[in-house]
Amino acid sequence: MTEARAEFGWLAEGSQVVQQQALRDFAQAMTNYFAGTHGKPTWRKEGRGECFRIVAVKPGQIRRLSRKVGEVWVPTAGRVRFRWSRTVPTAKSYRVTRDGAGRWHIAFAAIPEPVPGPGTGEIVGIARGVTVSAALSTGDLLHCPGLRPTETARLRLLQRGLARAVKGSSRRARVKAAIAKLKAREADRHKDWVEKTSTDVARRFDVIRIEDLRITAMTRSARGTLAQPGRRVREKASLNRGILASGWGLLARRLDDKAPGRVEKIPPAFTSQRCSECGHVAADSRESQALFRCTACGYTGNADVNAARNIAAGHAVTARGRSPLGGRTNREPQPLPLSA
Repeated sequence: MTEARAEFGWLAEGSQVVQQQALRDFAQAMTNYFAGTHGKPTWRKEGRGECFRIVAVKPGQIRRLSRKVGEVWVPTAGRVRFRWSRTVPTAKSYRVTRDGAGRWHIAFAAIPEPVPGPGTGEIVGIARGVTVSAALSTGDLLHCPGLRPTETARLRLLQRGLARAVKGSSRRARVKAAIAKLKAREADRHKDWVEKTSTDVARRFDVIRIEDLRITAMTRSARGTLAQPGRRVREKASLNRGILASGWGLLARRLDDKAPGRVEKIPPAFTSQRCSECGHVAADSRESQALFRCTACGYTGNADVNAARNIAAGHAVTARGRSPLGGRTNREPQPLPLSA
């Protein structure tokens, strides 16, 4: 880095701290790649990943000017004001990010305290879906908000306009900015819903059981190859968009962050086909997306809530009727007391 800054003047004009942290981020990304936990780092692209990190922050470099305005010292830029939207912790580093909509954000590195449980021993099961984003074993049906119908229609028009725009033109830049604003609005609503939902669940229940879903594999494209093209590609793409719009992965991650040690992953096998009242497993019991009617005992209820109750009880069965958590789950009616 020292030799490169001495050779290139434009590089020497930038902050050495920012450049050093960029190299460290790249080194960490390569370490994660070779460890097999992450994908291979990609080249930088304009409009994506626009951020930098500052370390060794001193207490005097962050100060509050008023109730809603703060000020932070940025190398080579001086003091920059920001909106004081929440309590700023005592942090030794921060990251400044510019999203696709052109908004600047500053995040101070700190590990928040876990959300305390109620201490009542209550257990909840969470079943995730597309029509119902999250169904609780208590009967609550939660929906992740997205774009309104008018906003969705405008997004489609903008996307069509983007396809017709000439690359590099000012019109294309304006259309991309308008699309980015709608996408950012949708992402903000997803994050807000996930944060509020995860905090509420972590406060109400001591044990949280959720399906152990492989979301990356579930949302993989069905295009196939030229030699072996996929089938029903458009339907699979629509399902993938619905899964990603429901915030499955973000909800599970935030629950792990806010309730560490209290989140249990349950295998999802046949949880939607098993009756939560008698334990009978049959595909015919799932009459529709929303209706579950047991062919053995006649129990009728919401299909997502029924799956959530099976998850809360820690029951998942294999194709031969055995429970991977231990014990035997026959296809014949059996009583099953539930604690939640």
